[in-house]
Amino acid sequence: MPLPSAGNPIGKPFIELQSIDSTNKYAMGLIHKDLLPDGQSEAQHGMAIFTHEQTGGKGQRGKNWASQKDLNIALSILLKPYPLSITDQFKLSVCVAVSIWEFFSKYAGDETKIKWPNDIYWRDRKAGGILIENVIQSSQLTVGSWQWSVIGIGININQTDFDPDLPNPVSLKQITGKKNEPIELAKELCSIIEKNYQLLISENFEMLFNKYQIQLYKKNEKVKLKKGARVFETTIKRVSETGQLITQHSIEEKFEFGEIEWLL
Repeated sequence: MPLPSAGNPIGKPFIELQSIDSTNKYAMGLIHKDLLPDGQSEAQHGMAIFTHEQTGGKGQRGKNWASQKDLNIALSILLKPYPLSITDQFKLSVCVAVSIWEFFSKYAGDETKIKWPNDIYWRDRKAGGILIENVIQSSQLTVGSWQWSVIGIGININQTDFDPDLPNPVSLKQITGKKNEPIELAKELCSIIEKNYQLLISENFEMLFNKYQIQLYKKNEKVKLKKGARVFETTIKRVSETGQLITQHSIEEKFEFGEIEWLL
């Protein structure tokens, strides 16, 4: 049985904005605003922030996420992650990555994969990315309490003209030749994330993690990676339950997120 959630189902309420710098920044602003007079915060578990135009989208490792107006999904979801603990952050990342894979593969087919840790790839091209930012309350007496999680999602839907500096982008329209309505797809995606989030908090992580492993980009294939000045070939084997990428060449190696760069 699912455990009691911290509030609304994911996607409720669904807030639609015309233009904003960053949906994650907007969501964090709601979290950090002073409480309203009735004692309630403006931020709510399950709230989804969608914008038609994002002028300063945030990507992983401080990079920007570029997106043309009215053509793509730019979405942030607010979660109060109870009953998950602070050590479950990678589990939430797996849950969201699997959800986006389910959503995108429904339209783009089985060449959709999850590139470690949580990018969505079609063949060798990037269709979507995830940036999860957490609010941790800590003190000298406690390890830390996971207060909020903001899940930022960018998915290329109808865009066909990309910045030439982007190495390998692809959109759903380029794959299928069809135009879709980003806001309706965003609502569908919220429903999929809600379904899988209920699995996660009901202690069914193994089901999600097995799917993540099966759909891992370049699994059992040789790839070229870069760590510092070292460039090497290795075979992608799996991802550990704590989020390390495990590879095999003359030896088995494990890498944390941010340690390596893919050379595609």
